[in-house]
Amino acid sequence: MIKNPSRDEIGRILKENKRIAVVGLSADPDRTSYMVSKAMQEAGYEIIPVNPMIEEALGVKAVPDLMSIQGPVDIVNVFRRSEFLPEIAEDFLKTDAKIFWSQLGVVHEDTFEMLKEKGCTVIMDRCIKVEHAITK
Repeated sequence: MIKNPSRDEIGRILKENKRIAVVGLSADPDRTSYMVSKAMQEAGYEIIPVNPMIEEALGVKAVPDLMSIQGPVDIVNVFRRSEFLPEIAEDFLKTDAKIFWSQLGVVHEDTFEMLKEKGCTVIMDRCIKVEHAITK
């Protein structure tokens, strides 16, 4: 069963972690991933687009996968369908990122349990933009 951190804990996470790799970020301004990431960028977060299908988004050069990111990452925010979470989680574990976050409607219980067992902070089925607005 998925049990996300408390809202207070989510608020602390968002205050302390400012570099977000967004897996599945679209370059299309009409897509939810773009709108959410743009709002987070405007709120002072560094957004790193992770999508092999685009050159850039939000004025930032895209990388094809999590392992291609230069420097540390705090949060990996996933905008892919739930069935892709196990594969993305495996890549996540190869990075130094601390928090695995999947957007509203993106849930995979086995992936949640596996990441928790490895000591990772996991948030699933929550919109990072909404949580930021509620907890700031």
